[in-house]
Amino acid sequence: MNAKLVTGEYDPANVRYALDRLLINRSNEFREIAYAIGYPVTQQCWEEFILRFCLEFDDCFKMWSDRNDNADHNKVHKCMTMMRQIAVGKQNMTEVTKLQNAAYRIAEDFKILYQRLK
Repeated sequence: MNAKLVTGEYDPANVRYALDRLLINRSNEFREIAYAIGYPVTQQCWEEFILRFCLEFDDCFKMWSDRNDNADHNKVHKCMTMMRQIAVGKQNMTEVTKLQNAAYRIAEDFKILYQRLK
């Protein structure tokens, strides 16, 4: 795995192992999110890209739910762009919410798996 794909303090070897475990049960959600944001599943390392997207979406949720009003404008713009990627072509809010929940759960499950490996 390329270390650039998953940002932060994550160890690439543990990331790969946790991602492999996560894909056992969540591969359909990975594909669904990839399809929703228009990322081809034929690309090399597409799972890592979707994982990074989910981790960034999780950060967005934390920023949105935080009561501090001093959020960085660039982060707000990035989060709105991610929301736009998820929402394009959807017929109703239920479809959007389903994808948001899937991205959030993937990120949270990954963090739990990764934490167990430490």
